[in-house]
Amino acid sequence: MSATPDKPTPGWFAGLPAAWLAVFFLVPFAIMLSVSVAHRVPGGFYEPGFELDSYLRFVSPFFGQILLTSITLSAAAAAICVALGFPFAVILARMSGRAQTVVLVVLLSVLSLSEVIIGFSLSTLLSRTAGVGNLLAWLGILEESRAFTPGLFALMTGMCYLGLPYAVLVLYPPVSRLDPELGEAARVMGASPLRAFFTITVPMLRAPLFGALILVFVFTLGVYLLPQVLGQPQHWTLSVHITDQAIFQSNLPFAAAMAVLLLLVSLFLVGVTLLLGRDKGAGA
Repeated sequence: MSATPDKPTPGWFAGLPAAWLAVFFLVPFAIMLSVSVAHRVPGGFYEPGFELDSYLRFVSPFFGQILLTSITLSAAAAAICVALGFPFAVILARMSGRAQTVVLVVLLSVLSLSEVIIGFSLSTLLSRTAGVGNLLAWLGILEESRAFTPGLFALMTGMCYLGLPYAVLVLYPPVSRLDPELGEAARVMGASPLRAFFTITVPMLRAPLFGALILVFVFTLGVYLLPQVLGQPQHWTLSVHITDQAIFQSNLPFAAAMAVLLLLVSLFLVGVTLLLGRDKGAGA
């Protein structure tokens, strides 16, 4: 029986991803962009027009403080997640196959938790009445139980809880493919395990580390509920202020302008990550 020749893929089939992108990304982005340059009506919402007042507010101290807070919190969370996730991925790669499967399933199950569940669970865990403050007071570490929320510590804990699984899952594949004989050769030549780790392992995984850093940064840059549940008003991120301007301040043009900026920053960082990955693949 002769093999049936493969049929060529219909030309219209390649247009489905483009149509999907146009409907669910380009069209909403165009609407958001048009709203960002619309004229705000005092006491109402907006009317069609073209003005850059909303974008000019980006140079104001108000927006500068919001942007600085958002970038600082996301950068700190990304640095902590990568600093914790990298050694975790190294240890995970050295476990048995069954243990690796169990840990990876746990990480994937953490990703299934919504920001709402994580936020309110941590707010209870870090509260004064039913939180870890009682345990610390019972152990004698604290004189009396205290609440750790709302505050910066609680907010960073929540953001790192969200971002750590992503950092581990990004770093685990390249770490597991790393040749262990390289570190052993460095130790044979007299390098200590710590020095071999920083001079051999880290430089070879520079691109995945940077990619994980950007991924967690972009992901935490869009957190919305955690700053309101675990943080204080001075810790509100750009996403929270977008909602505040759109709903409570009735300033949809400024909210849309901030959303456009947030989207462009995220796309730029994702593009940088893809560029690094392509350069690594081309070099290999």
